Amino acid sequence: MPRNPFETDGDDRFISRRKWLSMLGVAGTAGLAGCGGNGDGTDTPGSADTPTATPTATPTDAMDQTQTQDFGDTATPTPTDQPLPEPSGTYDAVSGSSYETLNPVYNSEAGAGSAIGYALDYGYAFDDQQQLFPQHYDLTTDSGQVWVFTVRENLQFSDPYGQVTAEDYVYQIQELHQNDVFPTADSDSFPAEYNVTQNSEFEFQVELPGTNILWPQTFEPLLYPIPKDLVQPYVEDEDVEGMRQDSELLELQFTGNLGAYTMDEWNRGSGTTYSRNDDYYIQDIPNAPDIYAGAPYFEGVTTSIVPEQSARLGALETGEADSASIPPAQFQEFQQKDNVSVNQIPQPYNEKITLNMRDNGWSAGPGNLFRHVPFRQAMAMAINKQDLIDGVWRGLARPHYTWQPQFSRWYPSDVDFPKFGQGDMYGADVAQERAQEAFEMSEYDYAFDGDTMVNPDGDQVTLDILWFANDDTDGLMAEFIAQELEANLGMSINVESITGGPFVNDYAQVPQERWAEAGTSVEHNGKTFTWESPGPFNPGPRNVTSNEAWDMSIVYGLNTYPRNPLTNNAFFDGAGGGSFNFSGYYPDFNAKELFEQARNAGSTEELQSIFNEMFVSLAEEQPYIMLVFPDDIIGYNPNLVGPIENFSNGWNFPAWRFEE
Repeated sequence: MPRNPFETDGDDRFISRRKWLSMLGVAGTAGLAGCGGNGDGTDTPGSADTPTATPTATPTDAMDQTQTQDFGDTATPTPTDQPLPEPSGTYDAVSGSSYETLNPVYNSEAGAGSAIGYALDYGYAFDDQQQLFPQHYDLTTDSGQVWVFTVRENLQFSDPYGQVTAEDYVYQIQELHQNDVFPTADSDSFPAEYNVTQNSEFEFQVELPGTNILWPQTFEPLLYPIPKDLVQPYVEDEDVEGMRQDSELLELQFTGNLGAYTMDEWNRGSGTTYSRNDDYYIQDIPNAPDIYAGAPYFEGVTTSIVPEQSARLGALETGEADSASIPPAQFQEFQQKDNVSVNQIPQPYNEKITLNMRDNGWSAGPGNLFRHVPFRQAMAMAINKQDLIDGVWRGLARPHYTWQPQFSRWYPSDVDFPKFGQGDMYGADVAQERAQEAFEMSEYDYAFDGDTMVNPDGDQVTLDILWFANDDTDGLMAEFIAQELEANLGMSINVESITGGPFVNDYAQVPQERWAEAGTSVEHNGKTFTWESPGPFNPGPRNVTSNEAWDMSIVYGLNTYPRNPLTNNAFFDGAGGGSFNFSGYYPDFNAKELFEQARNAGSTEELQSIFNEMFVSLAEEQPYIMLVFPDDIIGYNPNLVGPIENFSNGWNFPAWRFEE
């Protein structure tokens, strides 16, 4: 489902940039934010954003991740007694939509991020063992508060910009991301209270306001190198539009030896072409896989915009494309094809129902039952997760009980919490009993007339659910949800499709002129929620509403951030604290306090205890009706060596190659 409200991927789903990407992490049938997977196999250059890690007990050791969970297969090392492969062939990727910009300072689309990634690496990645892998720089810390960036000394921009140094990064952070004049894609990652200091030619540090032993896992410190001399004239002239439209930034003309490939051309609306970078820096770095010594191994790369899913699958089958996302309904069909290799990859993007708890939600009558925890629990009890997995996802998904997948280091496996939608927590009797508790909490007379839920006028409760148009799986899921809610709660559900742009513009976000004033507060269940920085997806209290009224949607999924759950503060850090809360959820548990405790935790044991409390509360409150975690199903050219069925699939794209 979509992962970002700004673009659809090769599966006609929304995807995300790296930090609306990693901060908001929306994904799924129509998700919003979280990088590391656009579902069509074209995201490999940067797809190591999303894997989880298992930090060890101390802040320093937290940089050295040790895998204790099942993240999937790991790569087979290339024997050292064999010669390095010769570069050959062109890697051809297909995508479902074009890019608005390839300017790495401003890009907010994951599809464009993938296109950028072929020519420009990020600072670091996480490998198939879930260990941090330094690319342009390493990160170290003693306490989790001061983080030291050590920049490699073999990095070169294109002429005339010369060697990459710490000064380029410090200038970028201070004069772009921390400069109110230049709102960049990374502005939220480097607030003014982050103190940035250059220590030497190739070292700088960032001092956080408090400790954060998992800061690299937030992806906040994940940066592209940008030449100071390129952007400085725009900064001095305060020329924001000039920087946005600079041809060297837009066409990646400055990337030198900083990426595996060099961009040759960007054909707006049709795709990009690249040629092999013979001087790729990664060939000469220590502690890298041996095969990196000759990387990259394609003579070139092309990306093509192919809007129709059937055409993308056709290109995969005929060999015109080397990777494409495969819908669950066609998984077995493609598994049987000799000319396609199919990978089933675990991932953290969820499928869930978003409930509109704002004043323009709940069209069934007066009041809004979505606001009552027992009613949300009743809805979760009415939907059978295993039947959804088997019937809609063809078994290619895993149940979603709380805000972590079960393979996460932070999944609360050692504590009890409700697992709605299975066993004795599924069915009409338990769902209706729980709904009755919500009726008693409401000031309006909702009731059951037999097995039919009725409003105070005695009419059946009728609601709408929106799903992402042109996604057959999404449509099937909407129909399944409607049938379950009708069968077990006696509700009438109208199923309606919608495309991404109208949903984001008219239903999800709120025009700025309606945002609450900064500092607006409300009281709810003894807690005070304050909107210090209202935004389009969290514009204020529940009386601040979007252009269109709506009830429920499955138009996007969200990233649950199993590598670092702290990133979920974007969703749950109090009603006014998070940047993403267009549903109008007010947590009944002490979410804000728990996030603050987690941000200042000194050990992973302390973090685990805090996260246990948080994820038990989220399972109980069901801020979204949690359904399933679908696997990514990606088809590849069978002669392609490199893809693995691992959460970090694609982290080592420079080593991918063809073998006959």
